[in-house]
Amino acid sequence: MDERFSHKTAAEYLGITENTLNVWRCTKRYPIPFIKVGARVFYWKKDLDAWLESRTVAAGE
Repeated sequence: MDERFSHKTAAEYLGITENTLNVWRCTKRYPIPFIKVGARVFYWKKDLDAWLESRTVAAGE
């Protein structure tokens, strides 16, 4: 089963602040899938990894 991250843990995993992750989610600046349970927000590790992979730039680009 895939690992589920809290909002705080997801921000730490991505190397950004919780506020930045909030802004990205609320403005839809980056399409990182999330789960909302009541007021709480969670992220699947596989979704964060897929998003990071999609942001990879090859050398020379």
